[in-house]
Amino acid sequence: MDKSKINGLSKSILESVSSQLLEVSKNIDDDIMKASELIMNHPGKVVVCGLGKSGLIGQKIVATLCSTGTQSVYMHAAEAIHGDLGIYSPGDPTILISKSGNTEELVRLIPVLQEFKSPLISIVGNLDSSIAKNSDVILNGTIDKEIDPLGVVPTTSSLVALAIGDALASVLMVQRGFNKKDFARNHPGGELGKQLSLNVESVMHHINDVAQIYEDESISHCATKMTEKPLGAALLLDNNKLLGIVTEGDIRKSIVKSNDLSQPIKNFINYNPIAVNRSISILDAMKVMEDRTSQISVLPIVDSDNNCLGLLTLHDLYQTKLV
Repeated sequence: MDKSKINGLSKSILESVSSQLLEVSKNIDDDIMKASELIMNHPGKVVVCGLGKSGLIGQKIVATLCSTGTQSVYMHAAEAIHGDLGIYSPGDPTILISKSGNTEELVRLIPVLQEFKSPLISIVGNLDSSIAKNSDVILNGTIDKEIDPLGVVPTTSSLVALAIGDALASVLMVQRGFNKKDFARNHPGGELGKQLSLNVESVMHHINDVAQIYEDESISHCATKMTEKPLGAALLLDNNKLLGIVTEGDIRKSIVKSNDLSQPIKNFINYNPIAVNRSISILDAMKVMEDRTSQISVLPIVDSDNNCLGLLTLHDLYQTKLV
């Protein structure tokens, strides 16, 4: 095979998809708002319908809607007239997905759905199509070309339809006030659900298991305490109030800078430690530890009065597979 034919092909394909998505995004915001308002004004569920690749995209959109607070079900276009229409309640909005906008099975459904007084939202790539002309809201998924080498495989069109569905779900999330706790409630079995639902107090090391030091203690004594309680840090407290922290890195620096390990540790204490409240989620704590110029591996946990309750380590999060 002539490698020159495929060198850079994947890069050009992804660039083409990106540029076409950008074009779609320029004129779709108002229509997404119309679709979301139509859905919000109906107390029931949303029905998503498609066929073939569009059907697979529809199933993913349904999964996203359900997980983000919008009740929805998928209906296979070919099965609809063989009993699946029984899922409908009067007025349930329907999202029809079709690149051509003329998919026969979907077109045949339109009069039936209108009898159900079902508002129609279409994700189509042809604004002059039958589906578009009979829709209450059109979400324009028109593309210049499919990005596969033959230009016929539903590649770009599928990705655009999926992105439009994600955009609609995101707008609905904001309108519903859907938050992280809601997401965690819908995902109790997943790792992300654990990260969002568990707070740091549930996985931290209790303060009694954390090395505690005094300012006038020697570097050597501090290192000994941290060896006895090996969590990577020692805390300076005053009546349980967090005043400072010394990490293993600080101990190494003290040894490098001083040949006298009997010197007091106070010169190496961080008197402005980063700490988080006991009630924040595991995910938020990870962001505090990782989303910074210099990552930190230990994090004191405090209550609203700055009483230190314990210590969270990044190592523990990885070990328990919460990340």
